[in-house]
Amino acid sequence: MKPESLFDLAGKTALVTGASRGIGAATAKLLAAHGAHVIVSSRKAEACEDVAAAIRAAGGAADALAAHIGERESIDALFAALAARGWLPDILVNNAATNPYFGPMLDMDLAAFDKTVAVNLRGYFHVTQQAARAMRERGGGAIVNVASVNGRRAAAGQGVYSMTKAGILSLTEGFAKELAPFGIRVNAVLPGLTDTKFAGALIQNPEMLRPLLRMIPLGRVARPEEIAPAILFLCAPAASYVTGASFVVDGGFLA
Repeated sequence: MKPESLFDLAGKTALVTGASRGIGAATAKLLAAHGAHVIVSSRKAEACEDVAAAIRAAGGAADALAAHIGERESIDALFAALAARGWLPDILVNNAATNPYFGPMLDMDLAAFDKTVAVNLRGYFHVTQQAARAMRERGGGAIVNVASVNGRRAAAGQGVYSMTKAGILSLTEGFAKELAPFGIRVNAVLPGLTDTKFAGALIQNPEMLRPLLRMIPLGRVARPEEIAPAILFLCAPAASYVTGASFVVDGGFLA
């Protein structure tokens, strides 16, 4: 393989969920910069279009399709729209996530539990099913699940969120084994604390942030643009012999 082709995604279609901001937006922009036609997806159509427009303005190829990953009907509609447009993905980045509750697991109500599982675990499963069926027919593909360091080490106040992220790691390994015969690679990226709106409640509270930074050897919070390259690698020809792996990008937190 020529060095210049290691990260060449020309001719590939990439679906990125939760791509309207944060790690998802950074990933969509990076995949497009390496030649992929990126489908920017999230719940809000206008926010998706903003990211797609920024990609096009930078010379890349992108389109926006809104979908709610916590709703099976919305996932089905998303893939029907992709098929109708000839945009079935060669690459899938499962990044959409939610964490509607922060506090003791003993006090968590069922509605918050169901929402967390619906998006973070069931949604990943259904999107992966749909994408993998299309990839199987196309002769292969790459799937990257964005998990979290919480999947390895549960965080206080985020017990069920952590549980779903641990489930994503098992889901990744299970799909990797089953889909390898079809030329489909499945891997996970585990970001540490990252400067996103999702983590804003922690990052913007000095009393909560200070002890967290003491546990990170690099001593700082990551930027979304520092997580995206690991996802790019796992999507690219450079990772052609990598499947079932979990890549930690956490500043040394789990070391």
